[in-house]
Amino acid sequence: MTGGSTAGRTVSVAGVGAYLPEQVVGLDFFFDGPLPDDPMLHSPLVGPPSLRHHVAPDQRASDMIHRAATPLLGRLGIAATDIDILLTNVLVPDELFTGCGAETAALLGCAPEWMIDLHNTGCASFAYMLRLAGALISTGQARTALLANVQNAGGQVFSQSQVRLLPHARTPGDGCGVAVLTADDRSPLLGTAVRNTPSAAADLRVGVEGRKYWEPGTGQVDVRFDPTRTQQTLDLGNRVVPEVVRELCEDIDVKVTDIDVFITNQPNRTFLRNWRDALGIPPERHLDTYGTLGNLYGAALPVTLDHALRGGRVRPGDLVVMAGFAHAGDFAAAAAFRWQAKA
Repeated sequence: MTGGSTAGRTVSVAGVGAYLPEQVVGLDFFFDGPLPDDPMLHSPLVGPPSLRHHVAPDQRASDMIHRAATPLLGRLGIAATDIDILLTNVLVPDELFTGCGAETAALLGCAPEWMIDLHNTGCASFAYMLRLAGALISTGQARTALLANVQNAGGQVFSQSQVRLLPHARTPGDGCGVAVLTADDRSPLLGTAVRNTPSAAADLRVGVEGRKYWEPGTGQVDVRFDPTRTQQTLDLGNRVVPEVVRELCEDIDVKVTDIDVFITNQPNRTFLRNWRDALGIPPERHLDTYGTLGNLYGAALPVTLDHALRGGRVRPGDLVVMAGFAHAGDFAAAAAFRWQAKA
């Protein structure tokens, strides 16, 4: 399903920011002894990232958002009290029954009218938040939105003594990405597209063998895909991201070849290669941070964009398309905007 912010007031991506935890973790963290002599560990196609950041045990998601958002708001000259919308997506919520929106607002010193903690849409949640906030701003219900993605499972779930020894624990890294949307035309949001595949929702589970994650007992919480549906998950993930990008491009009347900057979530190098090959996008236009930051889940889109902007990889007038899929493929989304179309 496509749609965007072209009706009503124009919505812009005014700026993005990021925060990365101080602790940097290498591959040696995931082994009890020396690194094994395994060429797959250093494979440029399927090997895990060489580095990633991990949150401190007592660091909360609201603190990560505060550290990312405060300098961004300062650069943009926007007071926290001017934020009308606060949207958050946190992979591991600090509290079981509540999100971190109110806690974040208290740290920032604001009280937004719209405060929504998204607990779905995962690795594609940034594009979904662009869609949601864009709809509210374009229809005149708000003027300024702060979007925040937090990935904090690396230092909490995947660093546990038993879980860290499993191969899939080597991929995730932690970080926070934020963006500010405004009601102007400096960097207009051109449109978004979303794809729901509910039948895949049960293919990813959080739990411990023999009990629900919240029940008392022994064992460590882990994130597990359904092993009987591995090929279906891979096939859906490879297919759905190019499909939703093509759908978006058709809706906003541009060609895939017109994309100047392409940013996706960062599950692994194989997906990254397959997506750009399917779309015919050259590697230099498909930006990624996987090698040094790992799989940042939902935070990958805004964090990678922030790194690209700081590195001069995005120029005024560039067409930026961001896309990704969540969990085992139950959700996918894409968004497009023209960076600094007007100074």
